[in-house]
Amino acid sequence: MPDDAGLQALREAARLSPDNLPLRQHLAGQLLARGYLADAEAEFRAALVLSPKNPEIITGLAEAFVRQSAYGSALAALEPLLAEPGYPPRAGVLAARALAGEGDLGRAAYRYFEAISRDPALADPEFAARLNPPPAPPPVPQPPVPHGPALVTPQPGSPLAPQSNAEVQSSGLTFADVAGMEAVKEALRVKLLLPIQQPDLFAAFGKRAGGGVLLYGPPGAGKTHLARAAAGELGAAFVNVGLADILDMYIGSSERNLHATFDLARRNRPCVLFFDEVDALAARRSDMRQAHTRQLVNQFLAELDGVDQNANEGVLVLAATNAPWYVDAAFRRPGRLDQPVFVPPPDAAARAAILRILCRDKPLAEMDFDAVAKVTEHFVGADLKGVVDRAVEAKLQQSISAGRPIPLSTPDLLAAAQSVRPTAVREWMATARNYVMHANDSGAWDELMPWVKGKW
Repeated sequence: MPDDAGLQALREAARLSPDNLPLRQHLAGQLLARGYLADAEAEFRAALVLSPKNPEIITGLAEAFVRQSAYGSALAALEPLLAEPGYPPRAGVLAARALAGEGDLGRAAYRYFEAISRDPALADPEFAARLNPPPAPPPVPQPPVPHGPALVTPQPGSPLAPQSNAEVQSSGLTFADVAGMEAVKEALRVKLLLPIQQPDLFAAFGKRAGGGVLLYGPPGAGKTHLARAAAGELGAAFVNVGLADILDMYIGSSERNLHATFDLARRNRPCVLFFDEVDALAARRSDMRQAHTRQLVNQFLAELDGVDQNANEGVLVLAATNAPWYVDAAFRRPGRLDQPVFVPPPDAAARAAILRILCRDKPLAEMDFDAVAKVTEHFVGADLKGVVDRAVEAKLQQSISAGRPIPLSTPDLLAAAQSVRPTAVREWMATARNYVMHANDSGAWDELMPWVKGKW
């Protein structure tokens, strides 16, 4: 505890009145303001136990994480807030800082500029300068058309062709790097990979290579990791599409960006085209008030269909969302994202496998990953990474003092697990239960029935 009489008095008052939420929240805020980040984190965690859904406490905890460079923990803490419409702008700015810290400047820009559009007082010009790309070169003047106006279709790569903001990447992951989730991996193999790997067999049954799958499940369960592994398993190009790559403030520009992104995938087939947070691009049109937002959904559906039956052959569309019930029902029509695949929280065996993968490049003593898996019930992959990161940080401090690397041990992981809480699985399952039990007339969410009726 810091040597500060005022803070010591607040700490003593909180000790004598542990259920006094305003007092504990005030103490956490004072610690954060004075830079005692670890103590602030502990107090925010204690306050969160008293009020689990309090936005101010969640954003305070997230700020403590960001200022300690624990960006993954910050994003995990903010996830329940960001999933709700009208979330606090401060949460958006903190999410932007965490995303920027992880190197995801595209999504960081989207979160930051959306947040300050609702609360300009949060603007930080220095941070915004990190997010803005360098100015585009001036357009190349085009020669006049000699025979009057004519509609010219620009060819890909020409100065007039729409350019995608997304980039083609290669993935070094395969399904061997994904722990557990065998049923999910098998569904992806049959739906997406085998038609390209064994084209003659599938052609005999009239099945083409291509199609779409909607991955859904709680935050941090590994949907993006699965998508990258699917591309690596196939040896295909990988295009990771963020919201900032598509959404634009000018009417019509978002639709052009989406079309250019699909064109990019078609030029690099076989290609895995991955849309994260797809509910922001494919929301239910009945919930929209503005025509231009409905037009973006219409454009997305048109791109999935293609201009002819061969347009998207070799383009594998994977989309991920934490809120599949907000996705327009038209996307589940055959030929589009017609196969929703639930990505569940890992069971004990999968958690042990995840821990093995996370620790495989670190100096280790004899490890009992099964013991750690038993005490991390309800933890998803992102939570387990937080456990390993916290244990590594503590072990690094010991190694620096000793002047030599000290191997990570099972007690280190168990101690770290005691200080980390599972992020959003319980909240997500509570929301899923409402939809499964009360808004499932079509049977779309029957797959979740065993989960929501279980111990969640």
